[in-house]
Amino acid sequence: MLRVEMLCTGDEVLHGQIVDTNAAWLANYLFEQGLPMSARMTVGDNLSALVAALTERSLRADILIVNGGLGPTSDDLSALAASTAAGEELVEHPEWLAKIEAYFAERGRVMAPSNRKQALIPANAEMIDNPVGTACGFALQLNRCLMFFTPGVPSEFKVMVAQEIVPRLRERFDLPDPPLCLRLTTFGRAESELASQLDGMPLPEEVVLGYRSSMPIIELKLTGPAHEREAMELAWQQVRAVAGESAIYEGTDDLPTQLAGRLRQLGLTLAIGEHFTAGLLTWQCQSAGMPVVSGEWLSSLGADSADKSADKNPAGARQSFAEEASPLQKLARQAQDLAARHGAQLALAVGNLEQERLSLALHTPDRSYAQTVTFTINIQRHGLKTRQEVVSLMALNMLRRWLNGWPVYADHGWIRTTDTLA
Repeated sequence: MLRVEMLCTGDEVLHGQIVDTNAAWLANYLFEQGLPMSARMTVGDNLSALVAALTERSLRADILIVNGGLGPTSDDLSALAASTAAGEELVEHPEWLAKIEAYFAERGRVMAPSNRKQALIPANAEMIDNPVGTACGFALQLNRCLMFFTPGVPSEFKVMVAQEIVPRLRERFDLPDPPLCLRLTTFGRAESELASQLDGMPLPEEVVLGYRSSMPIIELKLTGPAHEREAMELAWQQVRAVAGESAIYEGTDDLPTQLAGRLRQLGLTLAIGEHFTAGLLTWQCQSAGMPVVSGEWLSSLGADSADKSADKNPAGARQSFAEEASPLQKLARQAQDLAARHGAQLALAVGNLEQERLSLALHTPDRSYAQTVTFTINIQRHGLKTRQEVVSLMALNMLRRWLNGWPVYADHGWIRTTDTLA
């Protein structure tokens, strides 16, 4: 197996001032190409530290992808660090300088003198094209390691990896088939609970069962070589059985994306009313392409629902309903009125989170559902954004269960149903 590593550069990355999305993307992309990453490190904008890192990795890695530090400013040091580590001088490439000048001219701008720096690469390096930017990439052999230097701009980096670097690796190395990775995401279960039932499961030597915990979900992964597919799929049946109904989706498409496909296939539209989630549920559904016809703030929806009820019912009916209805009945009525006003077949309504209790409602063509749930964990210890994501996923899970033909109400580990609509 080739040892593939990544070196990320920049003070802003090292100090956590920006999230290194390039590293996450590259690790996943290379995994899918049959080149799982062995290690990753980050170094700031310091020449001696960069030279030391390049020298050290050149003695261990077969392939090193260096990201960042190819810009025109004084803190962009990757080319200089590479030439220093290799004992070579930097050479200006006239063809790349002409490309930079043309890049600016096409946009009606004058190239700053500092941009000439982006045409400098080590003397014996191979220039790597950057089809969408001005930073010249390059490849350099240092000791046992083939190094690729790439810009930090994500749009440039991803194109160069896919179009320039991976094809070169396929020409030079006999790459293995991509590993097989089976993924399943659960909701409402504790990692320790799942592990107690799955750890110790017999697996082939090269197959690994892994867990990824990211509140509110736990992802289960079975990873191994493609030739172990039969044994992995057999073991996967046991994983599915342990996950049970808490398994909300398989693969990499998240729950909103999978629900979007099902709703479109069935020709169903969805209206949403939110309080605690404050628009998050609507945003998630719309971003996934779900057929959402309306997203509203629940407090205004409640007042409007009362007015609509008064129009349709005899005098005094609105007051009688308000006095006699339970909170769950009111929430279910709000979801029903929301669907009616927007011509939707389905509606989700999210109440407010108070003292670790929350009510949700789902209106369907057959009937309306509403439930109050409580948490057996201290949900308040998590940040507001995480709590909103938990509640949003609970609402989507009600819809998922209804689409599956399952009982809409169900306990899930640390989520307990305390009341349902009669």
